[in-house]
Amino acid sequence: MRRAAAALAIGASGLLFAACGYQGTVSPTAAGVSGKPPKQQTAPTLAKGDPAAGKTLFASSGCGGCHTFKPAGSNGQIGPDLDKLSDYAKQANQGPLPQFTQTSIINPGNYVQPGYQNVMPSTYAKLPPKQIGDLVAFLTQKQ
Repeated sequence: MRRAAAALAIGASGLLFAACGYQGTVSPTAAGVSGKPPKQQTAPTLAKGDPAAGKTLFASSGCGGCHTFKPAGSNGQIGPDLDKLSDYAKQANQGPLPQFTQTSIINPGNYVQPGYQNVMPSTYAKLPPKQIGDLVAFLTQKQ
């Protein structure tokens, strides 16, 4: 019994001494951390576009064969109705209308409007930035 009491006293005094000098919780710092933070993915800078050039490109690229868009006089039914583009941008919640439109042209599978299939050709991603800007200007001018 004496041994148990002595062991208990030694253990308690060890805990008491261990707590001496306690300065609070230690938090990690950035010191010694290596590497770079991951880059945030953003859409490329949108080139300033010309709506009239975008209208010509819309027609010559065959966009109206798949999309309805009143300013182009098109009534395609395969792809989403572009007269509702601003509604789609709000539903997608992926940034402002011009950014959403640009991303939809460059990476059509990034957001597919419910009720439609991801069938838009990715060849539009290869258009020069100025032509993408022109299409975006045309598609968003009255939205």
